[in-house]
Amino acid sequence: MKASLFLLIAIVGEVIGTTFLNLSEGFTNVPFTVLMFIFFAISFTSLTVALKVIPLSIAYSVWAGLGTAGAGIIGVFLFNEHLSAVNIAGLCVIILGVVIMNIQPKNKTENAQ
Repeated sequence: MKASLFLLIAIVGEVIGTTFLNLSEGFTNVPFTVLMFIFFAISFTSLTVALKVIPLSIAYSVWAGLGTAGAGIIGVFLFNEHLSAVNIAGLCVIILGVVIMNIQPKNKTENAQ
């Protein structure tokens, strides 16, 4: 559970960091650039902690997938970007992929009970 919390913090930090990356205007806006570095540091530090428990293939897929979806959603609502039906379908496929990656088969002892 603790590892999942760190993974969630990593995802949120990555989405916020990416938002500040866009607002930094190519690193010319210093306050947003500093905030970007801070949130990316939080993201990578939290991901590192999560990787102590969660396998790399799962943690990185979830982090990258939900980070991508989160950035797309932020783009629409904060930066007035337009997503086509194909873009929306792609985001849904990413989220579905994350869900599928996290489906755990039931343990044999759980099935016996």
